[in-house]
Amino acid sequence: MTFLTSLACKYLTLISEIQLPTLCLDTFIKAPRQRVFDLSGSITLHTVSMIHTKEKAVAGVTSGLINVNETVTWEANQFFKKRFLETKITAMRPYSFFIDEMIKGDFSVMKHEHHFKEDGEGPLMADVFLFETPYGRLGKLVNKMFLTTYLQKLLEKRNLVIKEYAETDKWKEVLY
Repeated sequence: MTFLTSLACKYLTLISEIQLPTLCLDTFIKAPRQRVFDLSGSITLHTVSMIHTKEKAVAGVTSGLINVNETVTWEANQFFKKRFLETKITAMRPYSFFIDEMIKGDFSVMKHEHHFKEDGEGPLMADVFLFETPYGRLGKLVNKMFLTTYLQKLLEKRNLVIKEYAETDKWKEVLY
């Protein structure tokens, strides 16, 4: 698997046979790559970063680090409804990348690739998030009008929390 930049991600979206909505986010973090990788796979830190949705892990791996072939089920209050999303880590190369994919949930498809590439004083963390909603044309309209921006902001908020913890001693609170 190769490291994808946002430019590559946008190109892949153009040539994709499926034409899934794709979000790409690059975040530079001044911390060791292993720490950033582990924080990205921390169920505990994910819960902290999504406190505004009251998201919590309710099944599978519910705290600590998640590994390849493990699952987690998230419960969150979003869009005036309690929602559940079960994901599985389908691929992982420690400190380079991991992929989580939806097993059950409100999306038709959801795949989140997490890439880490050393870049000077720390890693560049790149998120590639592909998704599709059900409901045909109505779902595509919701994606375009609202959901894409909402999900982009969620990823940005999550990455800011990872950055804050990785660049300070806060990482010691969640990695043991």
